[in-house]
Amino acid sequence: MENLTRRIQQCATMMTVSSCILLSAQSLADTEIAKSLSSENVTNVSINNHSGFINVVGWNKDKISVTGTLDDDAEKLIFEQKGAQVLINVEYSSMDNWSADGSKITVFMPTNIRMKSSSVSSNIHLSNLHGGVEVITVSGDVLAKNITQNVELSSISGNINSNELTGKVALSAVSGDITDKNSTGRLEIKSVSGDVDIHSQAKEVFFNNVSGQSELNLAEVVELRIRTVSGDLQAKLNLNEKALLKASTVSGDLAFTFQKGVDADFSLKSSVGGDIENNITQVETEHDEYGPGAALNFQTANGSALVRVSTVSGNIEVSSK
Repeated sequence: MENLTRRIQQCATMMTVSSCILLSAQSLADTEIAKSLSSENVTNVSINNHSGFINVVGWNKDKISVTGTLDDDAEKLIFEQKGAQVLINVEYSSMDNWSADGSKITVFMPTNIRMKSSSVSSNIHLSNLHGGVEVITVSGDVLAKNITQNVELSSISGNINSNELTGKVALSAVSGDITDKNSTGRLEIKSVSGDVDIHSQAKEVFFNNVSGQSELNLAEVVELRIRTVSGDLQAKLNLNEKALLKASTVSGDLAFTFQKGVDADFSLKSSVGGDIENNITQVETEHDEYGPGAALNFQTANGSALVRVSTVSGNIEVSSK
């Protein structure tokens, strides 16, 4: 009888331990979320998720929906309306607790509501949003498609990849690469050491890069302003007859290819030692008699557009298709 009692107690103990292990494993598993709020009287949505993944999709329903999973380190999800703003925040008890894998959330929201998002390492995907967008991340990549109004996408070391952005568009990265396709309106690019690849229909383009390699493929430009330090840049573009192109660099090379029959007045200057190459006309570069500087001035057609390019020691090349 005593042996039987001991066996029963042992079995009970093993079952208790097994149950505890099972419950512990369940507690460590990601938490599923599925919540919705009415979008009535809402003008903007704020999303904050330190790490993981944020996916924001515009739709035509009158509600805001959040689905996905919270990682086991997350304390809770805040999903509430305050005035005209809806807050969506993944909260942790301590900043030391959030993991690299992080939480993964998808937000569906009306297309005409403005959204802003911030994160440390979350990758962020955006699509079909037409009320304006502001995104700030440290190391996460940003992928955006079919976004309109005021669009601001910023990352420190993550890459930015955008397609079909319209309106006032600003893309900024420090060491991450920037790739933009089919944007229209007004485009502003800021980069420090990342590479930039632009295929844009924007008529106004403002470009700043320090040391990265840059390639610009532009349509009919009304205004183009470029500033680089040591990075090389190649630009292909069509100049509007009253367009303005102003570009400057310290030691980077600048190469411009214009449309056939470009109508512009050209003034190209090198102050120290850069070469100036003219592949449009037969006019040759003039060199300073007592210094290393050089200048090239010429006009095509009526000289309607203005092209002003200067360099300290980098090379300048102008060509036409």
